[in-house]
Amino acid sequence: MTRVKRGFIAKKRRRKILGFAKGFRGSHSKLFTASNQQVMKAFKYSYFDRKKKKGEFRKLWIQRINAGSRNMKMNYSLTMNKLKSSKININRKILAKILVIDGKCFKDLLLNLN
Repeated sequence: MTRVKRGFIAKKRRRKILGFAKGFRGSHSKLFTASNQQVMKAFKYSYFDRKKKKGEFRKLWIQRINAGSRNMKMNYSLTMNKLKSSKININRKILAKILVIDGKCFKDLLLNLN
């Protein structure tokens, strides 16, 4: 049986990892072992941070709605309670967007609640 050296395939795999590591500092972008570890760590962080980003945006929307509500002498929880009891199904993202784009519309919405 003939010997298989795998030179091209191994080099291609290493080049791919080093391509992902472009822009890392020092040996993390030059040496395969260091860059492989760093790339695996970066992929792990990027996976978790994609999940974390959703929570951070939700916090931002809640802060905006609370700030807008306080201008109307209400707080966030009272505003959301009144929206729910009035059967207005509008999510926090859209509510915050209404507040940023058209504050007058947000005021009218809060004034017309029960």
